[in-house]
Amino acid sequence: PLTFTITVNPLGQVNDPTDQVVCAGSATTAVVFGTTNSGGTTTYNWTNSDATIGLAASGSGNIASFTAVNGGTAPVTATITVTPRFTNGGIPCDGTPETFTIIVNPQGQVNDPSDQVLCNGGTVAAINFTTNNTIGTTTYSWTNTATGIGLAASGTGNIASFTASNITTAPIVATITVTPHFEHEGKICDGPTQTFTITFKPT
Repeated sequence: PLTFTITVNPLGQVNDPTDQVVCAGSATTAVVFGTTNSGGTTTYNWTNSDATIGLAASGSGNIASFTAVNGGTAPVTATITVTPRFTNGGIPCDGTPETFTIIVNPQGQVNDPSDQVLCNGGTVAAINFTTNNTIGTTTYSWTNTATGIGLAASGTGNIASFTASNITTAPIVATITVTPHFEHEGKICDGPTQTFTITFKPT
């Protein structure tokens, strides 16, 4: 008798990578592809639907950590499609692709509030913070350098109208620093602060 073999390779297989949500300017988590196949070699080729996030449009092998990019006002979603190739005995067998996403949130952003100048006993106009960012939710926290004016040292959200107080003989300048926090898909991204002043003249 003579014997011969027929080897049937499995199709390539890749475990579904975890989706990521990151802030612009932050590093992504390296993507290390894995497979349940054995007995041969599995390689990976991938494509990226949005190269503006800082990742090439296509590549092969694992994806190293990179600094995420988003200079816009809304989150950017890049869909990465990875195709596994199992090779054994010189025969390559492509498998079913898997997809995952990398969402890059913009940094928080707040428009610069107007400065105000008032006399003692005057009414400070309500300060309603605004942003150019969209899709996600922006919240605000702030600090105040001069608590004697009738405003707390810190707080969150908009600042309601209040009555100015200055019983001294010189103007008091309160510097308010506001920090924007952008949230989308459970990821909070702080942005650059803005400062403005409220000046209270004495009677």
